[in-house]
Amino acid sequence: MAERVQVRDIDDDEGRRLLQNIRRGTGSVVTWRRAQMVLLSAQGMPVAKIAEVTITSVDRVRDVVHNFNADSFESLYPKYKGGRPRTLTLPERREIKKTAKSKPVEHGLPFSTWSLAKLADFLVAEGVVDDISHEGLRILLREEGVPFNA
Repeated sequence: MAERVQVRDIDDDEGRRLLQNIRRGTGSVVTWRRAQMVLLSAQGMPVAKIAEVTITSVDRVRDVVHNFNADSFESLYPKYKGGRPRTLTLPERREIKKTAKSKPVEHGLPFSTWSLAKLADFLVAEGVVDDISHEGLRILLREEGVPFNA
């Protein structure tokens, strides 16, 4: 039988804080996605379904839940070092370019064109990059000569 991974019991204040992170819509895409995974787990949704809903892998969902159980809200926030964002590696740039030129339906997604937000979310969910801003993505696509109207 498969291991059942579920977030620890969360109290009302923690539930409200998770909802705030999700509803606010500002800040890091990474924090928003992790809060969403934790809240869905707290509501009893199985890991496989959470992975499907958040367009990510089962392993990533398990990691987020385990990390939240161990480190609480601290685990939701990316560990940025400050300063200039790191330069993307050549393989990362190639994967971003390839994905941007593809159609979302080729990845099983229910929309016909990418927006910068959807593309950034997908790249993070797939583990291509840890995080990328919409503006950083726009600049990279321009540098790579990928036409993008968003």
